[in-house]
Amino acid sequence: MSASTPPTRRRWLGLALIAAAQFVVIMDTSIIGVALPDIQAELGFTPESLSWVFNAYVIAFGGLLLLGGRLSDVFGARRVFIAGWLTLIIGSVLAGAASNVGLEIAGRAVQGAGAALIAPAALTLLMTLFGGTAELPRAFAVYGAAAPIGGTAGVFLGGVLTEYASWPWVFYVTVPIAVLVIALTPFALPRVTGGRGRVDLGGALTATAGLAAIVYGVVRAPEVGWASVETIVALAAGALLLIAFFAIQARSRTPLLRLGIFRAPQLGAANLAQLLLGAAWVSMWFFLNLYLQQVLGAGAFASGAALLPMTALIVVGMVAVAPRLQARFGAKPLIVGGFALLAVGLGWLALVRPDGSYAVDVLPASLVAALGMALAFVPSLGTAIGAARPEETGVASGLVNTSYQIGSAIGLAVLTAVGAAVTAGAATGGAADAAALTAGFSSAFIGAAVLAVAGLVASALFLHPTPRPATAPAQETVDA
Repeated sequence: MSASTPPTRRRWLGLALIAAAQFVVIMDTSIIGVALPDIQAELGFTPESLSWVFNAYVIAFGGLLLLGGRLSDVFGARRVFIAGWLTLIIGSVLAGAASNVGLEIAGRAVQGAGAALIAPAALTLLMTLFGGTAELPRAFAVYGAAAPIGGTAGVFLGGVLTEYASWPWVFYVTVPIAVLVIALTPFALPRVTGGRGRVDLGGALTATAGLAAIVYGVVRAPEVGWASVETIVALAAGALLLIAFFAIQARSRTPLLRLGIFRAPQLGAANLAQLLLGAAWVSMWFFLNLYLQQVLGAGAFASGAALLPMTALIVVGMVAVAPRLQARFGAKPLIVGGFALLAVGLGWLALVRPDGSYAVDVLPASLVAALGMALAFVPSLGTAIGAARPEETGVASGLVNTSYQIGSAIGLAVLTAVGAAVTAGAATGGAADAAALTAGFSSAFIGAAVLAVAGLVASALFLHPTPRPATAPAQETVDA
């Protein structure tokens, strides 16, 4: 059946729903920050276990993204998109109503599972609406800009809800957004036909368990030690499960991830770029927020306000600048140049001082890094998805989301360990003062800069020049 193109107004309404998905998925990672002390006090979390309010979401999200992409290809992106929002509602209600540690962690994991269904389906729907059109780069830009907006909005909204309502509302706030999106989806988003084939359950289980074990090992390592039995077992089990996953994919008639997809060099290179971009950017955002609060003494609202110029520049860069430059120069120069600016900004942030100021130590460097992020994110995302076959857009979407999320989780865990070790070594009298904290944050920024340089080198070596923005044919629809 031939693809039909929805009217322009309807396509942009559909893009608004897709951007809302990206907004909420990222907001749900940042909105809990201010509420964590209240959650810990009421539910009885220990300082060591409190991080799992964040980690449970990230592990479920990153571990299930490939499955979400495959489900999108088999059953249709719109169905999976709606199923993801319904799952997110269940997880949000469970997390908000939790009366103990176990239920809270379970609720966050269900939220992550819902996000893993939403994210690849959203990108598939974006390609369905705008694939093969001149508006595709701008659509990707709007989608990409929703992420930093969601991250910053989460900080503010979490503070408002925790202070003036109560901590469960940082989870409940997702519910009305989800209900509105579900209600509008049948009118604004096309019903994409699913492909033939079955879901590779063996591949899904080994991929999810393998990624979850690796992320678990990495996030636990700073607490229990990199040489501990727990860390070694988790990482080894994760590696063995991923080896089993690739063995299953090589023999399966309906693989979760067709290994031949990596023969498209652009796809592999763009996924590597997204992995390194997530590792560098999320780490920068995390440690910059800590520096503002723990060293410069800014409160949660003030630190959120301090991130607004950076967020505004990312939005302008992604929506207005990157698409025009990509249309003129192609994706590769923007990705390489974006990584270069990101590395410069991170290297500049590594010069932070214990007695520094926002105007001198933070603002200029963060704006340079933000511009680099804006230039690199949109073309690398579009290249990763556009390099796949039309019938594998869902898998490609899940893969690129997995690359970014796993890169974020592992990069943050590793740099957290590095920063903590430097801070502990610089601490005097057993307590970390401003100088020791700054030394740790500086080392983390240096590590993030190294990751950005690695992204620059990899993109320069492995990406092919593309004079025009990478696009993919629109998928078939049966209900425009």
